[in-house]
Amino acid sequence: MMLTRAAHNNLRLRTSYLEIFDFVRSRRVPTAPSYVRINSSRRAFHGGSCLRQQARNHSRQPQFLETYKKAVEFPPATYDFQTFISQASPGQDVILHGYLGTRNDISKKLSFVRLQDPSMKYSVQLVSAARNESFEKLRSLRPNSPVTVKGKVQAKKAKDAEMEKRDPWEISLEEIQLLNDFPSDIWMAPDMVHPPKHRHLQLRTSSELREALQFRAQVRNVCREELEQGIPPFVEIETPLLFKSTPEGAREFLVPTRKHGLAYALPQSPQQYKQILMASGIPRYYQFARCFRDEDLRADRQPEFTQLDLEMSFATGEDVMRVVEGVVRRLWSSLMDTDAPSGSFRKLSYHDAMSRYGSDKPDTRYGMEIHRVEHLLPVDLINKITHLTNPIVEVFKLEGNENDPAATSEYITRFLDSPAGTPFNDNPEGGPGIFVYDAKKPLCGLQPFGFQAAEYVEELLDPDHGDLLVLQAREAAPFTGGSTPIGDLRRALYSASVETGFKPAATGFDFLWIVDFPLFSPSSESEPGQGGAAGISSTHHPFTAPKSAADVDLLLTNPTKVVADHYDLVVNGVELGGGSRRIHDAAVQEFILREVLQMPPERLTEFSHLLEALRAGCPPHAGLALGFDRLVAVMLGKESVRDVIAFPKTGKLGEDPMVKAPSPVGQEALETYHLRLIDE
Repeated sequence: MMLTRAAHNNLRLRTSYLEIFDFVRSRRVPTAPSYVRINSSRRAFHGGSCLRQQARNHSRQPQFLETYKKAVEFPPATYDFQTFISQASPGQDVILHGYLGTRNDISKKLSFVRLQDPSMKYSVQLVSAARNESFEKLRSLRPNSPVTVKGKVQAKKAKDAEMEKRDPWEISLEEIQLLNDFPSDIWMAPDMVHPPKHRHLQLRTSSELREALQFRAQVRNVCREELEQGIPPFVEIETPLLFKSTPEGAREFLVPTRKHGLAYALPQSPQQYKQILMASGIPRYYQFARCFRDEDLRADRQPEFTQLDLEMSFATGEDVMRVVEGVVRRLWSSLMDTDAPSGSFRKLSYHDAMSRYGSDKPDTRYGMEIHRVEHLLPVDLINKITHLTNPIVEVFKLEGNENDPAATSEYITRFLDSPAGTPFNDNPEGGPGIFVYDAKKPLCGLQPFGFQAAEYVEELLDPDHGDLLVLQAREAAPFTGGSTPIGDLRRALYSASVETGFKPAATGFDFLWIVDFPLFSPSSESEPGQGGAAGISSTHHPFTAPKSAADVDLLLTNPTKVVADHYDLVVNGVELGGGSRRIHDAAVQEFILREVLQMPPERLTEFSHLLEALRAGCPPHAGLALGFDRLVAVMLGKESVRDVIAFPKTGKLGEDPMVKAPSPVGQEALETYHLRLIDE
C-alpha cells in the first residue's frame, strides 16, 4: 500500500515537473538582456497556482488558429452554379460555394451581394435582411473572400426575357461561413493591372487568362483523342526529364548531383528517347513533353515549354504530315469558329520561301512577294543603296491606302524614323531604297530606275497609284538561317501598317509545309551546333536523314548541298512545329557524327546509347514536334505564348518574378553538389 501510494505521488510529481519544463521551454528566449523584478520568496516559488494559470493562458490558441478551425470543415455544395441556374426551383434550400462580390447596402436592414462561383464564370445574387445572424456576419466580410452560403431560392425580378433566362434566381441568405478572409491591403478591380510578381492576382482578375488556360486543356484533349483513335493508335509514353548532356544544337540546363563531377541535363526534346522507342517495338508514340533550352526569351519562346511530340515507325515524312494535318483539322472543326483547313496543306521549299518571302516561316496571306532585280537596275542606283560589289538586289510592293501617295509617304517616313526602323537604316549591307509610286510624277516616281528598269518593274509588280516599292541589297551568297534583310523588312512594314491602321490585318489561317531544308549549315558563334570541327552544323539536329539517294551520295563529296528530309509546319508566319525522317542505320548515323560533322571522339561517345539502339534492327521512322504553347496562342490570336501559360517566365534570362526563380545558391548547396562560384 505504501509502495503504491509512493509510486502514485511520484507520478504526479513527475507530471508536474514535465508541465513546468514544457512551459519554460516554450517561452521565447530574449535576444537581449531583459530584467524583470520577481518575488524570490520560497512560498512564491512553490506556489503552483501561478504557473498553472500561466500555462492555461499559454495553451489558449491564437485567433488565427480559431478562425482556421472553423474553415476546416464546411458543407458540400448542393449545386454547381451552371446546374443551379438551369434546375433550381423557388423555395428550395441550397448550399453554394464561391467568392463574395462587392456588397450593396440598400438600407440598415437590407443588403445585396453577388456570389461568384469557383470558376468565376457565373454568379448569383444573395439577399440578406436583418432577421438573422447572417446579416451582420455578411456585413463584416470583405469582397473577394471565399465563403459557403446556405439559403432559400426565390425568383428574381428580371428586367427582360434575356435577364430572366441568364439570371433567374436569387438566394435569401440564412447562413454564411467564411473560409478565408481577403486582406484589405490588396486592391482588386476588374480593370486592375497587376505586375507579373502577382501572377495569382493577374489570373484571378482576368477572365481572358483563365479562359485561355481552359481552352488549352481542351486543345490537349482533342489532340489526345485524335491520336489515340488512329490505327494503330498512338501510345502516350512519358520519357525521363533527367537526361544527359548531348550536343544537339541548343544550350542545355544542367542539374548537378551529389556525385562529384556528374550532372544530369534537362532534355531539349525527347528526340533520342523516342527514337529508342522506335527500336523497342513501339509503332506509334506521343506525349505532351516538357522541354528546356537555355535561350533568350522572345514573345514565342520560353526556356521551358511544352511540345506535342510524336514518332512513327515504318513511316515516311509524308505519313507524319498526314497525321498532323488530321490533328489540325480536328482542332479547327472542334474548337474554332472558322472553317477547318481542307485537303492537303500546300508545300513550299526552303529556297522558294526565302527567295519569295525572305523567311523560312512566311506569312503568305498579305502577299508582298520579293523579286530579284539587280540585273535590271542602273549601277548608280545600286551604288546609292549599298557599298557591296555585285550584290543581290530585291524588291517588293506594299499596296497603298486608298491610292494616296501622300499617306504612303507619311507612313513610311514615320516607320523609318521610329525605333522599329532603326535596324533597317543601320543595315551594314545598306539601307532600303524607298519609292512611292505616283502617277503624277515623271516615270511615276521611278526616275532613278531609268526607263527600261521602271517599265520592267511595272510589269513585274503591277503597282498602283500610292503603292510603296522597297529595294534592299544583300551579299550574293546562298540562303542560310531563317530570314533575309528584306524578309525582315517585309514583315516589319506589314506589322507596322496594321498597328498604325494604315492597312487592315490579314484574316484566316494559311497552313503550309516548308520542306527541302539544307541538311547542314555553316557554324556560327551564336549557335553552339554539335561541336564538330568541320565548320558546319546540322541545320536542325544530327539525326535528320538525307532526302534522297542522290543526297546520300553528296555526303561524301559536298555535304553543304545535301537536302534534308525535314518539314516545318507554318501558319500565318508562325512555325508551329517541325519534324523529319530520322537516320535509322547506326553506321550512317555514326558516319555523319564522326566524318561529316567531325565530332571529337569524346563527344561521339555521348551518343553510344542511341547508336546501340539503332544497331539492333531499328526500323525506318519519322516524327514531329508541335510547339503546344504556340499552337494554343495562334488559335486564340495571342501575340505571346505568355498569355496561354499559367506561370510564364519573363525578362531576358527567363525569371519567374512570383517565386523569384532562379535564386542564389547557398554555400551548403554548393558544397553538397561540389560546386564553386567563379567571379567573372
